[in-house]
Amino acid sequence: MFSDKVFGLISNDIGIDLGTANTIVFVRGKGIVLSEPSIVSIDRKTGKIIAVGTEAKHMIGKTPEHIEVIRPLKDGVIADFDVTQAMLKYFIKKVHSNLTFSFFAKPRIIVGVPSGITTVEKRAVIDAARQAGAREIYLVAEPMAAAIGAGLPIKEPGGNMIVDIGGGTSEIAVISLSGLVLSYSIRTAGDEMNEAIVQYLKRKHQILIGEQTAEKIKIELGSAYPTERDEQEMEIRGRDMTGMPRGVTIKGAEIREALEDVIAAIVNAVRTALEKTPPELAADIVERGIVLAGGGSLIYGLDQRLREETDLPVSYCENPLTAVAHGIGEALEDFDLIKRVSFV
Repeated sequence: MFSDKVFGLISNDIGIDLGTANTIVFVRGKGIVLSEPSIVSIDRKTGKIIAVGTEAKHMIGKTPEHIEVIRPLKDGVIADFDVTQAMLKYFIKKVHSNLTFSFFAKPRIIVGVPSGITTVEKRAVIDAARQAGAREIYLVAEPMAAAIGAGLPIKEPGGNMIVDIGGGTSEIAVISLSGLVLSYSIRTAGDEMNEAIVQYLKRKHQILIGEQTAEKIKIELGSAYPTERDEQEMEIRGRDMTGMPRGVTIKGAEIREALEDVIAAIVNAVRTALEKTPPELAADIVERGIVLAGGGSLIYGLDQRLREETDLPVSYCENPLTAVAHGIGEALEDFDLIKRVSFV
């Protein structure tokens, strides 16, 4: 007990939202200190890492053949262990270089992971965090962390429904008494929206665009419900099927059509979760409604689409993009809470 208190004084406990699209790092007592894309660029000739995070993202689609830009996480879990480990080491070192007493002790680390993570995937995250310098590792389900970060009364005996849509997974959970009464995870989220846009434009306009252009289109024109965005237009540039550069003007209604299958899958997952919710907790959700979190939930009109599909109140938490990180941060301040909500 004494040694744990001493470690607590001289080490900086860290919370990590290890997302498919972005990694956010929260340090106890300091808040969010880092938010960067989960991307690494590697020189395949030498095996040397060239860039990590924001710097690596700027290289997407612009590198010579021997340099590869990698997303080491897919669908919310580790796809490339070595690269994820290197990325975590980089982020932790970057954070620790600005922290007092960091040279005394390794940090305690909490990592947010999908609720549907497998035992093998859990082990990969734990091993990567340990190799990156963690003293102790705890895994918290992302919807639980999002609910904490959203300020939901999870400790009370009542139903709280959270829908956390990230880059790789959509997590739907019903929480009561600090536990996941029901959780439903599908590997359909923001990245699939981008890919749907890429494929639609290839099929409909015979134009090829990159990931970053698709992301921009999603943000500026994308919607999940008929709105005024349907009539908005945007000029995009890409490459046609002959390999020549070409521009085309697209409308919001087209992008809504492109996203329909992905949006429908998320809506159906929410409906499935509601159908499996125990009656007493379902009654609470009727009163409290559904809370949305995660960057993928910000697709325009999604809240209205869910209201219409479920006939329930739907609202966004205060900071959807950082809800998971803030929830992990709150857990860092309450070790008893960590033990109640963590996988390990």
